[in-house]
Amino acid sequence: MAVDYTVIAVYLAGMLAMGWWGMRRARSKSEFLVAGRRLGPVMYSGTMAAIVLGGASTIGGVGLGYQYGLSGAWMVFTIGLGLLALSVFFSARIARLKVYTVSEMLDLRYGGRAGVISGVVMWAYTLMLAVTSTIAYATIFDVLFDMNRTVAIVLGGSIVVAYSTLGGMWSITLTDMVQFVVKTIGVLLLLLPIAVIRAGGFGEMKAKLPTGYFDPLGIGGETIFTYVLIYTFGMLIGQDIWQRVFTARGDRTAKWGGTVAGTYCLVYALAGAVIGTAAKVLYPNLASADAAFATIVKDELPVGVRGLVLAAALAAVMSTSSGALIACATVANNDIWSRLRGVAGAGDEERDEVRGNRLFILLMGVAVIVTAIALNNVVEALTVAYNLLVGGLLVPILGGLLWKRGTVQGALASVVAGGVAVIGLMAGYGILANEPVYYGLLASLAAYLAVSLATPATDPAVLAAWRERLAGRTPGTAGASPVPVSR
Repeated sequence: MAVDYTVIAVYLAGMLAMGWWGMRRARSKSEFLVAGRRLGPVMYSGTMAAIVLGGASTIGGVGLGYQYGLSGAWMVFTIGLGLLALSVFFSARIARLKVYTVSEMLDLRYGGRAGVISGVVMWAYTLMLAVTSTIAYATIFDVLFDMNRTVAIVLGGSIVVAYSTLGGMWSITLTDMVQFVVKTIGVLLLLLPIAVIRAGGFGEMKAKLPTGYFDPLGIGGETIFTYVLIYTFGMLIGQDIWQRVFTARGDRTAKWGGTVAGTYCLVYALAGAVIGTAAKVLYPNLASADAAFATIVKDELPVGVRGLVLAAALAAVMSTSSGALIACATVANNDIWSRLRGVAGAGDEERDEVRGNRLFILLMGVAVIVTAIALNNVVEALTVAYNLLVGGLLVPILGGLLWKRGTVQGALASVVAGGVAVIGLMAGYGILANEPVYYGLLASLAAYLAVSLATPATDPAVLAAWRERLAGRTPGTAGASPVPVSR
């Protein structure tokens, strides 16, 4: 294992070195939080693919393939569909807004007053997303070093917190590009063909497994529908995803770069399901489906290659973890803390803003590590995160983009109704039940429509300013204070 350990050590040292390099680039709030809004198509595509394909997509995707066969690709496939929809239909308009957070977009659209409540919901989502990625370090380091769970979480989490705190989005962008390359080589070019060959090829796999393993809909229609609701729609509105859209150099980069990343996700989804199916042939009686990835890597890959593929798994976890961490810190600082103090989002001194955001990344990083140590179930934590996001924020965000009659009162009612319904139904039906997100969305939509129609329409001046920002005609200052409501 010495060679494998060396590969992993070099990879982790490289992540820290890029954090140090990024610190020298991040001299302003824009550079620190959104990489100066100047990523080109190649870097944008790579980093976008890296953040959406995390530990759940890699380890969890292989696990679903082990359990259900090719239809296990649907979870990651719906993530790719969501990214494609965001890129084709919304990303250009989002990029032109020149804001830092989803809550700032809601304030611009509705005329203020929606930021703190929506910020709390988005903060809870990004925190839980970062926690789920951090928990996954325990699985990988256990395979590598037979390491205690708590020590593994602290080690992996500390590395991510370190390079994210040092250089912000520049560090995360650089590390994500490396992680994208490592994942592509490790999972698609090495693990996928080796797993299929070790299993005897597709003919042998079909002969040894039930026919249901090769049914594209074998996982079940209701499960697929739930994946679409949670992951496809979640991709449209998550702060971690939007913050990457904000890094694009222009409309075309956001649209076409995101389309390339979404297409890559579809390929990655199928690859994970095939690897899991091959693992079922090789190890038909594993105690846990989620152990399929680690088992096939540990037992079937040659020395050196094994280290690279485990580095790919680390890359998948780190990219999502770092993206969720900076999103969590950005929301906590800009949407919650600054607003509660009555300070405008943009701030007066860029250097002070960098220091403040750096401090919040450090604080949120510590909170993520502590929470990850306390929790055990990754699936439950991820489900809570996406249920809150989709149930509470999908309707007011898409409503603001698509329906001009929506009002700030309707948006606030929608967030509260959807959020309360989701939490209450998860307590009643169970965290993993489908009903919370179904009924939460219906409650959010009903509240949005009813309250918006029952309250005065949004001030025409606010809507006019909103349309100007969407069209990119207003020379906006990134993070500028939202347009106030006329009184």
